[in-house]
Order: sequence, then C-alpha cells, then structure tokens
Amino acid sequence: MSLLKPKMIKLFKVKEKQLSDNANGKAAIKKQTAGELRLQKDISELNLPKSCKILFPNGKDDLMNFEVTVHPDEGYYLGGTFSFSFQVPCAYPYEPPRVKCKTKLYHPNIDLEGNVCLNILREDWKPVLNINTIIYGLFHLFTQPNYEDPLNHDAAAVLRDNPKMFESNVRRAMAGGYVGQTYFQRCLS
Repeated sequence: MSLLKPKMIKLFKVKEKQLSDNANGKAAIKKQTAGELRLQKDISELNLPKSCKILFPNGKDDLMNFEVTVHPDEGYYLGGTFSFSFQVPCAYPYEPPRVKCKTKLYHPNIDLEGNVCLNILREDWKPVLNINTIIYGLFHLFTQPNYEDPLNHDAAAVLRDNPKMFESNVRRAMAGGYVGQTYFQRCLS
C-alpha cells in the first residue's frame, strides 16, 4: 500500500503545477478530443490519388475543418476542379464528417446547394471508415455517377435516359453556362 501513495502524490503535484502555470499566465496546453486524435492519425495515413488534394485554410490549429479538391482524370468530369468542405464533429469517428461541395455542378449525386449523396456519409457510416475512404468515395462519384440514388433528379434522369446529352450538359456546366434555367460557373482548369 505504501508504494501507491508516492505515485498518487506525484499525480496531484503535476495537476497543481498545471493549475499554477495557468494562473501565472503560461499558455495552457489544449486537451485534444478523441475525434481530433483520430483525425490526426487519419491525416497522417492519407494515401490520396494524385488528382485529390487536401488543404487546411485555418492552419494546423483547426484540423477539424478542411477542404479537399478533386480534379478527375477520367470520365464525364475530366478536366474539372471541384472543392469540398469537411467539418469533422468531435464525436468522430462515431459520427461521419459533414461534407459539402463548394463548386456548383451538374451531377446526379450532388445537388445545387452542395449536398452530397454518398452512402458512407449517411446510413453506411462505420467508425472503421476514415477520411481517406470518404475522399475516394467522392472521387468515385466523378468517375461513376450513380443515377439510382440521386439528389439532383433531373441530372439522374438525363444520365439514365440519354448519356450523350448528360455528357453535353456536364461539359456546358463545367465550361460556364446554363443547363436549363441554372447557371454554372466555369470549373475547368
């Protein structure tokens, strides 16, 4: 029993020193949440395709909010540049990040407000999934758009019924122009 007391006393002294340092104006060390720790691990292990880039606009102090740029190298969206914002909740990985497309585009699985229809961001999310998985999922939406699970029903119907017209609409939207009544800014690089 006497062996445990010195360790307990040392723990209390460490805590007292931290409180004292904070009172004396020394910078407090911010305690990281489990979500932040997991996100740091995910980011350190990223293995992105060459056509995807990650950017931290708020610097290293805000890893929970970042952007991903996708530049498809094949498919309908070849040559376009599309930006996504990621907001990672503190409960990550038990809750998925909130992902929004910042680039307005003509796509069956991304609506005009930037909402993304990707099953792993909704009902199929599991804590074993990670940021790398989500980015590959986004990349896959550009190489294989899915008309069976749409957010933009008009684009999905055109893709299903007339793939040539869908391709023409995508090209017109990416070049900067109207598709129907909707104007799209140029996103070709």
